[in-house]
Amino acid sequence: MISIVVSVFNEEDMLREFMESIEKTISFHSLDAEIIFVNDGSNDNSIHILKELQNKMPNLVRIIDFSRNFGHEAAMIAGIDFSKGDMIICMDSDLQHPPSLIPLMVDKFNEGYHIVSMIREKREDNSWIKNKFSNYFYRLINKLSEFKLEENASDFFLISAQVATILRENFRERNRFLRGFIQIVGFKKTTLNYVAPKRNAGESKYSFFKLLTLSANAIIAFTKLPLFLGIYIGGIFALFSVVIGLFTLEEYIFGNTPPSGYTTIVLFLSLSFSVLFILVGIIGTYVGYIFDENKARPIYIIKEVQ
Repeated sequence: MISIVVSVFNEEDMLREFMESIEKTISFHSLDAEIIFVNDGSNDNSIHILKELQNKMPNLVRIIDFSRNFGHEAAMIAGIDFSKGDMIICMDSDLQHPPSLIPLMVDKFNEGYHIVSMIREKREDNSWIKNKFSNYFYRLINKLSEFKLEENASDFFLISAQVATILRENFRERNRFLRGFIQIVGFKKTTLNYVAPKRNAGESKYSFFKLLTLSANAIIAFTKLPLFLGIYIGGIFALFSVVIGLFTLEEYIFGNTPPSGYTTIVLFLSLSFSVLFILVGIIGTYVGYIFDENKARPIYIIKEVQ
C-alpha cells in the first residue's frame, strides 16, 4: 500500500483539482493507496474542502488537522508518523509535484529502492533569481558539509516504511531538512527528474525570506563549519597584525617615521568588529537551535484526526 502525504496550507483553490488528478492516477494504475492530508493551520476554506473530499471518498482520504501553522516540514513529519503504507510519498497539493509521476516512483520502489528523490530540473513559474539561489544553495551546502546532497532535490520524494520508521524514531530535531535527511540515512536510493509546472491558482507560500531561513536551517543541520570561521578569520587577522607590527618595528629601528595610518586603523577596526559581530551572530544562532532542542517542545500539535 502507498501512503501519500500531502501538506496543505491555504490551498482552497487547488484542492479539488489536485484530488481529481491524483484519484485518476490511482484508479488508472490500480494502486492501493491512502491519502493523508495534513492541514497546516490553514486560515481559508481548506479544511472544509478536505472534509468534503473525505465524505465523498472515506476509504481513501484521511485528515490531520493542526492546531495552528507549524510549517511545511512539520506537516510532512506528521504525515509520515501516521502513515501505514509499505511506501510513503510526500508531495504538495499545488500540482507542482505532478501526481502522474507517482507510478514511476512506485516502479522504482518495486525495483528495490528505499528512497526515490525527485530532482526538479526547473520550475516554470520561478524567477531567474530563485532558480540561481537554489543552485548556489546546494553547491554551498555540499562544500560545507561532509554529506553530498543531490542538487535541486525537492520535497517530492518516496521512502520505504523502513526509512519512515527511522525518521519517526531518530530524526526528531526541531531544526529539520527532510529532503536532506532522507539522503543521509543510507539504503539503496535513486533519483527521477521532473519539471514543476506553473500553478493554476494561488501563490507560493515560500517567500524569498522563508527560503533564506530554510537554507540557514539546512546548513546548521548538516555542518558545524561556520563555527570554525572565527578560528580561520582570527588566524588571518593575527597574521596581518604580525606583518603590520614587524613593518612598524623595522621603520622605528631604521629611524624612519611610520606613515600616518588613521584611515587604515579606522577601516581595520571597523572590519574587525564587523567580522566579530557576524561570528557572534553565527554562534548565537547555533546556541538558539540548541536551546530549542533542549526545550523539547512538540514538533506539531494535532487538533483533530479524521
